[in-house]
Amino acid sequence: MTGTFKANNPYNTFLLLVYGILLKLPMFLYPRVPKEQLIDGFLYRALLKWLQPIAGGFPVLYAIIAFVLLYTQAISFNRMVNELRLMQKPNYLTGMSYLLVTSLFSEWNMLSSPLIINTLLIWVWARMSGLYNDANPKRSLFNIGIAIGIATFFYFPSLAFAALIIFGLALIRPFKLSEWLIALVGIITPYYFVLSWFFLTDKWQNYKFPGIAVTSPKFNQTNWAYAAIFIVLLTSIAGFFYVQQNFRRQLIQARKSWNLVFLYLVVAVFIPFINATHTFEYWILCAVPLSSLLGAAFLYPNKRLVPLVLHWVMVAFVIAISYFVK
Repeated sequence: MTGTFKANNPYNTFLLLVYGILLKLPMFLYPRVPKEQLIDGFLYRALLKWLQPIAGGFPVLYAIIAFVLLYTQAISFNRMVNELRLMQKPNYLTGMSYLLVTSLFSEWNMLSSPLIINTLLIWVWARMSGLYNDANPKRSLFNIGIAIGIATFFYFPSLAFAALIIFGLALIRPFKLSEWLIALVGIITPYYFVLSWFFLTDKWQNYKFPGIAVTSPKFNQTNWAYAAIFIVLLTSIAGFFYVQQNFRRQLIQARKSWNLVFLYLVVAVFIPFINATHTFEYWILCAVPLSSLLGAAFLYPNKRLVPLVLHWVMVAFVIAISYFVK
């Protein structure tokens, strides 16, 4: 399977769809109804409220929406990785890795606020990576800020991804105070319109600011899940090693894009520590940057047996955790 997705074949888009359906079949067989959490934003709450009458008697609808999000995220992130030339050659391994790693944990296969904002964050990462050669960076930064602001309406702790803008600007572009302020204005803009609407409709008192809580994340997982986490981390470390090995051979823009991937991962790991609700679904924010490292681990080894074994071991864990472990 890794050999198939190593090629930049347009038919792999369809094969990736089939691959994702087979891996994620349990999410359709045993659909899970999402529940509101204290930290979720008002847009996510409104979405669940809107879906409830439709999906109340047809819970598989939640699974269908979640799968569409996961598949489109896999395809879009894979395309952007190829366009930015993060790998030695174009391939579909990043998209495959995203679908694979999100299949290892049932919490990552259900509709949730972090899953929704992954779509926005992938776009933000791509736009930040493109700032290096952007002819109109202020417009891009304003749009990036708006995307971060909207993301907080689904999941408020995603505001931490403003750090991706701050450190990304410091990494990619020379310091210009006007660009930093434009990004800040972009983040504030969605709040300006929303709070204005609450004020004009006299619903000001009903608005509750989500806030954050600095805590130590806790989650209960089976031994199989902990073993799966270990394999993902081990493969990611191998991918990081291969990326570093090929780092100097890449274009400057590709290097900066990889640095943004690492920063993306750091912020995603940090977010559960400012989350008042301890559920494993919020760690799905790590899946995007991890999938690029997994893709590198599957692409670069000279011996085909190594990525092949790693892939099928992960698939075996998906099957075991989905069907046999309770």
